[in-house]
Amino acid sequence: MALEITDANYEELITKSNQPVMIDFWAEWCGPCRMITPIVTELSTEYEGKVVIGKVNVDDNPGITSKYGIRNIPTILFFKNGEIVDKQVGAVSKSVLVQKIEAQLK
Repeated sequence: MALEITDANYEELITKSNQPVMIDFWAEWCGPCRMITPIVTELSTEYEGKVVIGKVNVDDNPGITSKYGIRNIPTILFFKNGEIVDKQVGAVSKSVLVQKIEAQLK
């Protein structure tokens, strides 16, 4: 299961992680967000122990949402060593996300 990332815990989970991090910014009312939720959940299981995968509800966490300039959802950010290294805006297939994750594992 993907971690719930909030304004309160993101610093600990993102910037201090020694693993790559993938964060899905989403909202309940967003249709494309609901389409990729099962994919994000699958990836969190498949990459458990290798990649930190989490979700940020943009309606409940305005601090982290504005910090990273999220204007469109779903937006998925990829972090390595606390820095953004890749970004995906909009719903995409699982294979696209797998490619981006694998690039961070090299």
